Amino acid sequence: MAVQTSALPSTRAGTRPSRKQRPRSDWRIALAFLVPAAIGLVVFYIWPALRGLYFSFTTYQVLTPPEWVGGENYSRMFDDPLFWNALWVTAYYVLLNIGIQTLVAIAIAVLLHRLTRSTVIRGIALLPYFVANVIIALVWFFMLDFQIGIVNVALDTIGLDRMAFFGDPALAIPTIALINVWRHMGYTALLLFAGMQMINPQLYEAARVDGASELRQFFSLTLPLLRPVLAMVLIVTITGSFQVFDTVAVTTGGGPANATRVLNMYIYDLAWGQLDFGYASALAVALFVLLFTIAFVQLRLMRAGESDEN
Repeated sequence: MAVQTSALPSTRAGTRPSRKQRPRSDWRIALAFLVPAAIGLVVFYIWPALRGLYFSFTTYQVLTPPEWVGGENYSRMFDDPLFWNALWVTAYYVLLNIGIQTLVAIAIAVLLHRLTRSTVIRGIALLPYFVANVIIALVWFFMLDFQIGIVNVALDTIGLDRMAFFGDPALAIPTIALINVWRHMGYTALLLFAGMQMINPQLYEAARVDGASELRQFFSLTLPLLRPVLAMVLIVTITGSFQVFDTVAVTTGGGPANATRVLNMYIYDLAWGQLDFGYASALAVALFVLLFTIAFVQLRLMRAGESDEN
């Protein structure tokens, strides 16, 4: 009599019994995305920065090997009147550019937040930022030209004297600052507008119930609660303003009479005009230290990591 036996679970030939599934690790996928970015960071940022730091302690003119001179370049920097002039011109530009840009951007952001949230209007405000800075500088350079510029033609038409916007030492830096204000104010305004959207709308409703005007709401609610975002925006804009170069290079080239020779323009002239890469590297390191100090002081004074919202 045939004995019945329970059938064993059927398995495919050549396959192993199933094992307990382990959670899949995503570190390999993350590494595949991080490695190219890390290589780019090292090759194009960290390594050139370290080379520049080394060159700042040498005399280097490309065609000859660098010669170690210690802190001689930094001593020369403190005795260089052109460096101090470039630093003063840059600080003057930053003061005008950031002061006007921040006030205008806050006003635009408040209008976008309190009156309209139209996507079309936001796009229009952002349009100048999408145009290359060199193109904008060239357009304004021709518009403000003393002879054929449309602005001076209009001034002449209404009976006013023509103005040498880029040729007058007193007007050159304010003109360049206003050109960059026009280009960046929409982008800065949208950053501030994004910060305003994070403010609890119930706070405004409570303020209206208490009879607070729009002006009172701005100074008592919007501005204090916007402080962390405003601190971040100021750090980004001030750091960028200290590195102004293209607008100056396209319009004035540092003139007239060094009136617009900003620090980056002076560094560029030393490196590629005079082939003094050692001293130019020392000025670049000094600029980095200056920007790092300014950013650190801003973070501490404006308490960027804290919020006033309870």
